[in-house]
Parts: sequence; C-alpha cells; structure tokens
Amino acid sequence: MAFFEVSNIRKHFDKTEVLKGIDFSLEKGKVLSIIGSSGSGKTTLLRCLNFLETADEGTITVNGEKIFDAATFKNMKEYEIRQRRLHFGLVFQSFNLFPQYTVLGNVTLAPTLRLKEEKLSRIEKKQRIEEIHEHARELIEKVGLTDKIDFYPCQLSGGQQQRVAIARALALSPDILCFDEPTSALDPELTQEVLMVIKDLKNADSTMIVVTHEMEFAKSVSDQVIFMADGVIEEMGAPEELFDNPQSPKTRAFLNKSLESI
Repeated sequence: MAFFEVSNIRKHFDKTEVLKGIDFSLEKGKVLSIIGSSGSGKTTLLRCLNFLETADEGTITVNGEKIFDAATFKNMKEYEIRQRRLHFGLVFQSFNLFPQYTVLGNVTLAPTLRLKEEKLSRIEKKQRIEEIHEHARELIEKVGLTDKIDFYPCQLSGGQQQRVAIARALALSPDILCFDEPTSALDPELTQEVLMVIKDLKNADSTMIVVTHEMEFAKSVSDQVIFMADGVIEEMGAPEELFDNPQSPKTRAFLNKSLESI
C-alpha cells in the first residue's frame, strides 16, 4: 500500500462538475507536481485534500489510515476534522501571513494554539512552549531567515514571506506538505529563492504535492507529474516520460504552449 492514496475524488459546485473522479498514489518522501491550465481543477483538488473543500465522493488514505470518506465525513465532529487536517501542511500562493506577528510569531502560532487543547501542568506547558520555539528557530534557519526572525511581514520581500509560510507549514510536522502555486505572486529572482527551499526539502525526504506552473521546476524536482485537464487526470507519469514523450494530445498542446513562454 502506498503512503498516500486518493480514490475517486469528485467535486461539484452547483451544477458544474469540477473534479470527475481523481485517483493517484504517492510514496513517502516523494514529490508530486500537478500541472495544467487554469480551470483544470488543480487547486480544487488540493483544497479537497486539505479539507478546505469537501469532496462529494471518494476516499483519502494516509499511511494506511482512511482520513476521509465522503460517505461518512458529514457526520464527523469539527475536532476530528481538525485532527485529520494535521496530516497536511499547506503553503498558499498569497503567503497569508498574520501581519501583527513577527516571523517567529507566525511560525509558532499554530503549535501554540494546538497546545491549548492538551491537558498539561504549568511546568509541562512551559517546557512544550520552549520546545515549540526551538523547533521554530530551526525551521526559520532551514529557510534561511534567521536574521529576519524578529521582522514583521511588511518588512520582508515576497520571497521571504513565502519562505516564512513554508516554515509555518512545517511547524506541525505534517505528513505531506502541499503547495498551491507557491511562486505565482513572485518575480523571477524571488521565485528562484523559494524553489531552492522546496528543492532542499526534497533532499530532506519530505513528501510533497506541488501545484505549479513552473515547468522546469516540475521536470527537475518531481518524482511524479500529473497533468490535469477538464477535471480529470489526463496523463500521469515520471517527469522524463511526461515531458519528453507525452502520450495525450492535450498534454502535448499544453507543454508546447508552456515551454514556448519560458
């Protein structure tokens, strides 16, 4: 059994069927890139995986545990949903940092809030807070922002803000790190600094799903690539197969257009 399995994910918005039965699997420590034109269903799929949207049909399994089943999900309590969402870290294209908190404050916020749900003594809570801050400093160092640890988002470049967002997503030690067009709001120079951080995470054996329009990045970093069109997986395979020898006419047309613009 694969580490991560998605089966028959379907999603409607009113009468429009956006996802039409998505199936794929991913091994632990591997990187999956999802490419495709706007409106193909990429972001909706990612949001369904993170429970930001609720799929109408299908199942999602992580490490042998079925964390989502559309048939029973509506009966699940909010606390249970939050717990299952912890399997994923999500990095948005628009950063979504809290402007009132420093870099350190943004990275420690979620683990600190989660701590309130645990029944701990005062001494235990103090120790856990120290551990959270130490872990956050390690993550901030990992994304190359130790010298900005006390800065606020307004004092950072777009690339630096996105790197903070990556550190924040890692703070709860998710099983799978998801990126939704992480460089779409950045200029080329800042794009490269964010992509380098993601490449470093691959070298650290993080399991990642990346929705991206960066074809060269997808080709060089991914272990597997999915091309989506019209709410379905049109083609899926290793990057050297999909990019160098695409089988679908839709895939070929998309890649020809995308690579011409590079």
